[in-house]
Amino acid sequence: MAFESLTDKLQNVFKNLRSKGKLTEDDVKVALREVKMALLEADVNFRVVRTFVKTVQEQAIGQDVMNGLNPGQMVIKIVHDEMVKLMGSETTELPLKSPAEITVIMMVGLQGAGKTTTAAKIAGQLKAKGRNPLLVACDIYRPAAIKQLQINGEKQGVEVFTLGEKHDPVDIAKAALEHAKKNSRNVVILDTAGRLQIDQSMMDELINIKNSVQVDCSLLTVDAMTGQEAVNVAAAFNEKVGIDGVVLTKLDGDTRGGAALSIRAICGKPIMYCGMGEKLSDLEQFYPDRMANRILGMGDVLTLIEKAQQSIDEQAARDLEAKMKKASFDFDDYLTSMEQMRNMGGISSVLGMLPGIGSKTKELEDAIDEKDLARKEAIIHSMTPRERANPDLLNVSRKQRIAKGSGVDIAEVNRFIKQFNQTRKMMKSLPGVMKGKKGKMGGFRLPF
Repeated sequence: MAFESLTDKLQNVFKNLRSKGKLTEDDVKVALREVKMALLEADVNFRVVRTFVKTVQEQAIGQDVMNGLNPGQMVIKIVHDEMVKLMGSETTELPLKSPAEITVIMMVGLQGAGKTTTAAKIAGQLKAKGRNPLLVACDIYRPAAIKQLQINGEKQGVEVFTLGEKHDPVDIAKAALEHAKKNSRNVVILDTAGRLQIDQSMMDELINIKNSVQVDCSLLTVDAMTGQEAVNVAAAFNEKVGIDGVVLTKLDGDTRGGAALSIRAICGKPIMYCGMGEKLSDLEQFYPDRMANRILGMGDVLTLIEKAQQSIDEQAARDLEAKMKKASFDFDDYLTSMEQMRNMGGISSVLGMLPGIGSKTKELEDAIDEKDLARKEAIIHSMTPRERANPDLLNVSRKQRIAKGSGVDIAEVNRFIKQFNQTRKMMKSLPGVMKGKKGKMGGFRLPF
């Protein structure tokens, strides 16, 4: 889970602050020393940390805070607000022209950061918003780079333009723009070549492309797991080629968070997207306030609602909720709820966005156990359609057949069916669907 270590440390600091009825200047300084150490250990740039802590301390030691009704909570709010400012305050969108014009986006970055996959993810999102994107294979060096883009483009339903590996990337970019004009494509995404490290020939190629076609947005993809190295890469690309924004990939991994908190301050360019997984749907718009909430363990309900809206069929959700209220929830509905959770990024993703979970995420993940859920699915798939629709049919002989078919002990089948029946009885007493600012979350329930 991204930021897990940093979140745990900050929450411990905040817990100590909340426990004090009144704060002294020394209390604030001690707390901020711990915040400073947590940020440095998370690989946040030391200059950024120094400025951040100084700014927070100046505000936190003011009379309004020290003499307030809840000084600990006020200090936490100051930390949150300054963290949002650090990451850019406002969300930055791609600078798209009108649909009648062509917007050219050039993807740049080092090899292995996920640039080609990110290009396809962005193309898919733009297509869903009514744009007509064209992916362009300008990486003629990396083996299978063109094939990878074609496969991902096909999955997204987006055309991929290529001239093969024997043409100059500048010529490919020019030809792609002409193709886009003739075929009513209004966003051209250039997937350029990466290298294992920054070198002048790569930079020169990118500069030549920019000089040959009008690039509206140069988007750098960096691996969040590389920490300060990602910040150094961003600074180098910005200096040599010029970038307009950054995509942070692998934020679902064991990243310490330093890149997310340092890039804007160091190179002055906004983070536009964050990659939260390998699936082509695992790309999120970067919201500084929501990211600050996640880092501080406050959850991210708005993103959770948006994911639910994108992943869950509204009518299916209403049907599922109606069944829950009537306690007529069956095993097919269980499978549906499992699929809904997978579409939203899985247990880890959902738990990480729930407020108040924070440091308990890992504990809950261990308690839930993805492998156990997979075994439960195997048990259900070993049932006949009639048994799945009517759990009351499951007698001893049927359970023995199901246990054999799913490769588990009959005791495990009995436990699951008992747990399922207890859950079904509880459904009637559950509250209505969660609602958010932008509408209903739907009849999604965690299937455990």
